[in-house]
Amino acid sequence: MTAASAREPFDAVDVIRRVRDARPVPHDELRWMIDAFTRGYVSDAQMAAFAMAVLLNGLGREEIRVLTDAMIASGERMSFAGLGKRTVDKHSTGGVGDKITLPLAPLVASFGVAVPQLSGRGLGHTGGTLDKLESIPGWRAALSNDELHAQLRDVGAVVCAAGSGLAPADKKLYALRDVTGTVEAIPLIASSIMSKKIAEGTDALVLDVKVGSGAFMTDIASARELAATMVALGADSGVATTALLTDMETPLGRTIGNANEVREAVEVLAGGGPADVVELTVALARDMLALAGQPDVDVEAALADGRAMDTWRAMIRAQGGDPEAALPAPRESHTVFADRDGVLESMDALAFGVAAWRLGAGRARAEDAVIHAAGIDLHVTRGARVRAGDPVFTLSTDEDERFGRALEALDGAWIIGDDGDAAAPRPLVLDRITA
Repeated sequence: MTAASAREPFDAVDVIRRVRDARPVPHDELRWMIDAFTRGYVSDAQMAAFAMAVLLNGLGREEIRVLTDAMIASGERMSFAGLGKRTVDKHSTGGVGDKITLPLAPLVASFGVAVPQLSGRGLGHTGGTLDKLESIPGWRAALSNDELHAQLRDVGAVVCAAGSGLAPADKKLYALRDVTGTVEAIPLIASSIMSKKIAEGTDALVLDVKVGSGAFMTDIASARELAATMVALGADSGVATTALLTDMETPLGRTIGNANEVREAVEVLAGGGPADVVELTVALARDMLALAGQPDVDVEAALADGRAMDTWRAMIRAQGGDPEAALPAPRESHTVFADRDGVLESMDALAFGVAAWRLGAGRARAEDAVIHAAGIDLHVTRGARVRAGDPVFTLSTDEDERFGRALEALDGAWIIGDDGDAAAPRPLVLDRITA
């Protein structure tokens, strides 16, 4: 036994064995495990074994709460108590074409509610909100705490990068889960998301839990379990939390990428945009405003009369961006046309997300750069009638050689069938989970 281990009150191997054997873990041992891992005493190999045991056997509700609290305790906690207005945030578990944060944050803020939207970057086939906004000339993601508070006070909405001081244990554990096949463990997903959101200091939170081929959770039972777990964690920590389960079998809206998704978000703020993007934006806004004490406001009116657009412009300008500037345009494009008459039966969200990633809209590694003009524009969506020769979608990028692999990802991912073959439309909002 080393001198260092003699000073530690518990042993990582004992904790791992308890979870491996599906036995309860004493709360003080679980808290110590996270703290010791953050300090570097518990090794990556030991934490990887712990994560795999959690994936296979799960944790009890109280154990998940303790795990989340321990992650929060590993770093700083923010407070917006001095703002003088309610704060409410939204978190999406990620999807394809999911640009909802962009119109949603200014829409909710236009009702006098503060929206501190600490967001991330894309990895793999799901896009990142910060990558999208960085398509806007001059816009910057990094803000100091003072800048964050000032913008919430003066504008009401901010979308920026989360500081490294929030739940550093989660950042370290997430990187390990990503390379050990344990990303899917629901207790670890829930504690990862909620530790950051609770540490952020928001009064209320609405979760958008995606379900389908392009989502983290492909079946509704797993999505419901994840949503219920996160809602319970929020309630336990005094953060009013609800969750919507929303469809991600097909891409959301008509754009997948960065600059093109910003363009579509602005269309929504101008009172237009695709019906599904508007529907989900309004549904989430209603839940956010209800949690902030405004359950009966006319959300659609704020899109129609320009209030939300005014807040968007102020939000972009406050972070150095020019909301009137031209967005990046791609150097190369390739349009795919229908080869027969019929009905577009399906568009697989995962395949279209992977194709956009291969075009350069996403990244394979955290340090990779994105091509802001890269992406996919959908000319028709699931259920639409098409004629041979009609454009179905256009791929865009700055590098012509990327088209081949993107098209490979889309092979068989969209199907044109005969009239009457298309499945009945799936509701966009599948369920709502409350505490």
